[in-house]
Amino acid sequence: MSSMKSHMSLQVLLRLADGELSVVETSRARHHLSACWDCRAKLQQAENTIGEVMEVHHRALDPQLPPVAGSRALLKARLLDAERSGGKYGAAGIPTWRQLALGGALFALAVAGLSIVQYRIWPSAQAHPPSVAASFAEPNPRLTPGAARLVSTHELCSTELSDDTSAVPSDMREKVLREYGLAGQESVHYELDYLISPQLGGTGDISNLWPEPSASTIWNLRAKDALEERLHGLVCRGNISLTTAQRDLATGWISAYKKYFNTTQPVEPL
Repeated sequence: MSSMKSHMSLQVLLRLADGELSVVETSRARHHLSACWDCRAKLQQAENTIGEVMEVHHRALDPQLPPVAGSRALLKARLLDAERSGGKYGAAGIPTWRQLALGGALFALAVAGLSIVQYRIWPSAQAHPPSVAASFAEPNPRLTPGAARLVSTHELCSTELSDDTSAVPSDMREKVLREYGLAGQESVHYELDYLISPQLGGTGDISNLWPEPSASTIWNLRAKDALEERLHGLVCRGNISLTTAQRDLATGWISAYKKYFNTTQPVEPL
């Protein structure tokens, strides 16, 4: 679990989400997640799926509970007792809501490739005008979790690196735009960008690229460029580690901007 070359299994992620791991196992899992964006994204998707299953469960069953608070509490207590006494299954051999939630989450993750339905979260371009690019101020973590190479801080701080994405192969650019539903749209609305910038160790891998809005939202490429410059300076001065800078970009660059600029809105350039 501690190796960065391996990933946590679905079963372990679900047990972690449900609080079933031991203290030692939980500590190891949290340590792995702190440096593994892929597993962190999978855990978030698992928790989201469990939440959706529970929402459906409550919508379907809560209206059937007695309206009186005392009767409702009594019924819930009896259901809890039945679940505890029934082991894996509740009364009459019916799976408990907890088993249904975890089982449903595991099934959904396996079938959907560890993702929530893409259409609902990331609308296709066919149903929206070109301004849909503004929806991607932050990338889809399933499509763009970020990718970085092994590099020393000394190397990054002593070498001029360019963030020019024009060197990205055309077939890769087309694939990125297709995955985000922007194939065939005018590029004036967005610019292909690196989630983790090369000046902070980011690679040109497709998992580190996404169509960033150019002007349709205040959280656009200019704001992110300013953040990257600030992070680069902080890393080179030894104020933060390179790992921290990479992680902050990959897990939410807008939150990172607010944190490092101490503001809720992008700072106007001087």
